[in-house]
Amino acid sequence: MSDTPVPAAPSSAAAPKSMDAIMALCKRRGFVFQASDIYGGINGFWDYGPLGAQLKKNLRDAWWQDMVMNPAWGRKGPGGERVRCVPLETCIIQHPKVWEASGHLAGFADPMRKCPGCGHFVRADQYWDTIAQWSEWFNSLLQEYEPSVEGTQHPRINAERLFKWARGKGKRAAPNLALVRTPEVVLSFVAERIASQPASPPDLKEMTQYFGTAQPGATGLQQPCPRCGAPLGEPAPFKLMFETYAGLTQSEDNRVYLRPETAQGVFLHFKNVVDSTRVRVPFGIGNTGRSFRNEITPRNLTYRSREFEQAELEFFCHPDESMAWYTFWRDFRMDWWKSLGLAGENLILREHAKDELSHYSMGTSDVEYRFPFTAPGFGELEGIAHRGCYDLTQHQTHSKVKLDYFDTTRGETLPNGGKKGERYMPHCIEPAAGLDRGALALICEGYTVDPSRPSPEILKLHPRVAPIKAAVFPLMDKDGMPEVAEKLTDDLFAKFGKSGFIESDAKQSIGKRYARMDEAGCPFCFTIDGDTLKDQTVTVRDRDTGKQERIGIDKVSGYLGERLG
Repeated sequence: MSDTPVPAAPSSAAAPKSMDAIMALCKRRGFVFQASDIYGGINGFWDYGPLGAQLKKNLRDAWWQDMVMNPAWGRKGPGGERVRCVPLETCIIQHPKVWEASGHLAGFADPMRKCPGCGHFVRADQYWDTIAQWSEWFNSLLQEYEPSVEGTQHPRINAERLFKWARGKGKRAAPNLALVRTPEVVLSFVAERIASQPASPPDLKEMTQYFGTAQPGATGLQQPCPRCGAPLGEPAPFKLMFETYAGLTQSEDNRVYLRPETAQGVFLHFKNVVDSTRVRVPFGIGNTGRSFRNEITPRNLTYRSREFEQAELEFFCHPDESMAWYTFWRDFRMDWWKSLGLAGENLILREHAKDELSHYSMGTSDVEYRFPFTAPGFGELEGIAHRGCYDLTQHQTHSKVKLDYFDTTRGETLPNGGKKGERYMPHCIEPAAGLDRGALALICEGYTVDPSRPSPEILKLHPRVAPIKAAVFPLMDKDGMPEVAEKLTDDLFAKFGKSGFIESDAKQSIGKRYARMDEAGCPFCFTIDGDTLKDQTVTVRDRDTGKQERIGIDKVSGYLGERLG
């Protein structure tokens, strides 16, 4: 999946939320921790705390239920029949020839440029996005360049401010930048360039390259490193697959790879699934699991990491029906994310233009979410791709095993009323979701600041995915209230504990306990007080509104069940 933000459509959306505040909440409440935290962490790897692990499990379970066990909520497919899907679980390590057939060994690499000054890698096709997002010195340089004055052709450069920056902040931000090392020489060169070619003043990108590499007599310009300012090297392919060895010796014959996607394992077992079950085309095979990509610049918490979890469905259908099934799954996946609370201006469905499509794709759409770090643009949450028959054909060619399908329901009608049958290579529609990105989107969407509340941070998670389903609080730790609270907690846990925690807490004021649950995303709190002992009623508090009401203690289970879905 790509992580390049796409331009935003015109919108009146509010200012983006603070990613720093969201990350602080994730750590404070046990949603996400840096992997190997006590050793300083390891870049591109994240662990889930108690609440994060349960949130992600609930998201995975929701996907499993709605894509495999009860596909598309029981909707009828293009042919008017109920959608059929089956589950599969495949290994992280597969035969190396799998990745040769899929094209990953030959083409799964990004063009990278290595900085000779600090050793930092920059993805060549995302250079300007990277430098604009990361570089303090780049932003400083742009502040010193102003558009040409009306009626002139010369850009204006504030040389005095540039000198001051180069001798101060520049030495810390970009020590290898030419402007920092030899400011007089560089500014003199730029002034000569502007004076000699007034009809074509340099633009912002060209100016940045001047500041990075310009010298008297220079014949060409290079792009400076966004970390230190040194001229970057030439692009070279960088493998994104992790390599390891299976066996006693670490030789070429024993080299294997950690899978970069779960999809290929499904294609390998297409024939086995057809032969071992009564499922018939059209049908889907669902698979979830860990994948690995040696990302060069992992960032934005779990959005782009080196180890991540996918939830993918490979739906096999007749070629003539494939576009209808593509539209079916594209629309359902958008509806599904909306059902979990991502509805509104922050969620869009974007159809790829023809020049964006993979060589084998007959159509691709992305469900995209406006994350705080992509705003005002959007980042990919899930891709729905029409893969044609590319994968099955590739594996049939490389393995020499027949993977086409004989459909007894098609073809010419025989005298006995049956069908002659048709042999074809099924087409595949692939809705591929990232569970880590999904969990992050739910957290970002749910994160709300309400200054009117005593504790302003609230995590408005949909009840279906919330890791804590309910909290039961005795108002005071005496007078029989703890005992009543304990019994109600046990009753609720017996019914709802499979999908989340039922918390019980008697410490601190009731307001502080409510605030803790608000930050943890708990949708409902039930408080046992003095009136409970008299009339068997409890106070229910709604997380999102803060409103409270009284209901009978015998109604609590039904009340919660209706709202958890």
